Amino acid sequence: MVAGERQTEWELIQDCVHCGFCLPSCPTYVLWGEEMDSPRGRIYQMREEIEGEALGPAIVRHYDQCLGCLACVTACPSGVQYDRLIESTRARVESDYHRPLADRLFRELLFALFPYPDRLRRLLPFLRLYRQSGLARATKRSGLCKVLPDRLRALEELTPEVPARAEEVPEWTPAPGSERARVGLLLGCVQRAFYSHVNAATARVLAAEGCSVVAPRSQGCCGALSEHAGRQEEARAFARRVIDTFEAAGVDAVVANVAGCGSALKGYGHLLRDDPAYAGRAERFAAKARDAGELLCELGSQAERYPLPLTVVYHDACHLAHGQRIRSQPRQCLQEIPELDVRDVPRERDICCGSAGVYNLLEPEPGRELGERKARAVLDAGADLLVTANPGCDLQISRGLRELGVNLPTAHLMQFLDASIRGLGPESLL
Repeated sequence: MVAGERQTEWELIQDCVHCGFCLPSCPTYVLWGEEMDSPRGRIYQMREEIEGEALGPAIVRHYDQCLGCLACVTACPSGVQYDRLIESTRARVESDYHRPLADRLFRELLFALFPYPDRLRRLLPFLRLYRQSGLARATKRSGLCKVLPDRLRALEELTPEVPARAEEVPEWTPAPGSERARVGLLLGCVQRAFYSHVNAATARVLAAEGCSVVAPRSQGCCGALSEHAGRQEEARAFARRVIDTFEAAGVDAVVANVAGCGSALKGYGHLLRDDPAYAGRAERFAAKARDAGELLCELGSQAERYPLPLTVVYHDACHLAHGQRIRSQPRQCLQEIPELDVRDVPRERDICCGSAGVYNLLEPEPGRELGERKARAVLDAGADLLVTANPGCDLQISRGLRELGVNLPTAHLMQFLDASIRGLGPESLL
C-alpha cells in the first residue's frame, strides 16, 4: 500500500480504463503514434513506477515529452484527472531524478529569467541592439543559427520583438462612469516585458466596460511556468505573493489576459491545499480569478463597438479551452464587433500548437513540428489576421508561419476589443 501523495495518485490512476479516447487528442501521439507517448501510456508508466519501477532516463523522457496541454482531460469520458497526475509526476521527477548537467543548467537559466519581469526588462536594450544593428539578420544569413544547439536556436527564434516603448498600466484606472466592478489586473512576466501594449489595451477595455482597474506595481509572477515544469515549491512561493498583493488591493475579481496565468490562478486552491496559512485564502482567491474575456461576458457589454471590416481566425489556447473550459466567451466578444468575420481553425483545433509554457524551448524538435502543423491549419482559414489569447501561442504560431514564408499579422483578443471601442480601424491591427 502506498501512503500520502502516492496513495492519491494511485487512486487517480485507477480511473483510467485504457479506452483510447485520449489518443487522437494527444499531440505527441499524433506526431509519433507511440503508446508510451500518449496519456494512456504515461499513466501506465506511472502505475509501474508506483509498483516499483525505477525513475530512470527512459521513463522521464516520456514524461518530459508531454506538453501538459490537457486536451486529453477534455477528451476523456471517464473523467481521469491527468492534469493532477502529470503535475505530481513532474514534481517527483524534479525532486528525485538527477538530470544531466546541460539539461539542468538550461532549465535553471529559463527559470532564473522568465518568471522575473524586471530581469527580462534589463535584457531589452541588448535585444534591441541585437535586432537593430543587423546582427540578427547577419546571424541568420550566415547559417550560424542552424549550427547552434537546438535549444539555443529555438530560444533565438522565439524571442519576441522588442517593443519600441513600454505602455505602462497605471496602478489605478477609474471607471469613466458608475463603477460596475473593481478588478485587479495580473500583468504577467513575459507579458509585462514584451506585450505591455496588450496589458494597456486590457485595462482600457475593462475601464470602458465600467471596471475600475487596480494593477499593483508590487505583483510578481503567478507561478504558472514553475508549476507546469514541476517546480512546486517555487510555484507556491509565487502564488502566496500574488494572493497577498491582490488581497491588499480589495478587488472583486482578479483578471488575467494570458491563458496559462489564468489557469494557474484558478488552481491556487489545489496548489496551496496543504498550506494551513493559505489554503482557505487560496480557495477564495481562485473563486475570484477570471479570464479577461470571461469577465466581459459576465458583465455584458456597455461600450459601443465600431466596425472592423476584417476576417480573423481565432485560435483556442490550450489552458483557456481545456484548463479553464473557456471557448465561447472570446468568440462572443469578437462577434460583438460589427463587420468582423470570425472563423475557427478548420482542422486539428484541439491539437496544441507546441508552445506549452517552455516546452518549445525544452523540446524544440516536436515544438517546431507542432508549430508548423498549426500554422498550416491557421492558413487554411483564409483569414487576414490571427487572434490569440496567449503570448506563447502568438510566438509559436508566428514562428511556424515564418518557416512557411508567410507574414500573417497576429493580435490579442483585447487588442481587437480596444481598437473597436476606440474606433481605431483595421489599420491599427495590421
